[in-house]
Amino acid sequence: LCGVKISVVVPAFNEEKLLPRTLASLQAALPAFHARGWETEVIVCDNNSTDRTGEVARAAGAKVIFEPMNQIARARNTGVSVATGDWVLILDADSKPSRELLADTAEAIDSGQCILGGTTLRPDEVYFTSWVVYKVWNFMSRWRHWATGPYIFCERKVFQQLKGFDEILYTSEDIDFSLRMRRLARESGRKILILNRHPLVTSARKFKLYR
Repeated sequence: LCGVKISVVVPAFNEEKLLPRTLASLQAALPAFHARGWETEVIVCDNNSTDRTGEVARAAGAKVIFEPMNQIARARNTGVSVATGDWVLILDADSKPSRELLADTAEAIDSGQCILGGTTLRPDEVYFTSWVVYKVWNFMSRWRHWATGPYIFCERKVFQQLKGFDEILYTSEDIDFSLRMRRLARESGRKILILNRHPLVTSARKFKLYR
């Protein structure tokens, strides 16, 4: 595909500590898209943060939009609403994407067969609980073709057709989105792809906070 533009949307609530790491990893990985002649933009949705999240994002060169209601579905939808790319890639603010993962993403997009994509996950710190949860989730994600919240990519026009994430839901909105996408996949003869070669490294902090 020629002339493709990718919009990376990062929803963030009080992420001034981890966001710089995420954006630095992203900038190091984006050449996987640029090598194909594709354009990129990075959008951070400041989800009513009370810290310096917005300032940190601007300092890193990201476009910042504000969403006053604290909800992940709304933050993702608000970020996508200002995207100008052909495809959107939604990335959690506490994750570190690799260039290899973005290269696999570009290959999936370029194949023309993918309508929605996600990836398996790897925690940045391993505890027994986190190890079990991630193993189970990765299995379910690949088996059921659920694109996981920390890393989701799809065509922007398809995202708009489905009206994005359901803002009634405060959890499992990514599973709901994947289930609604199945119908479009069947109708169009395309696939939901869950990448597995280079898992997304994401923070295991929730296992410390909510044991």
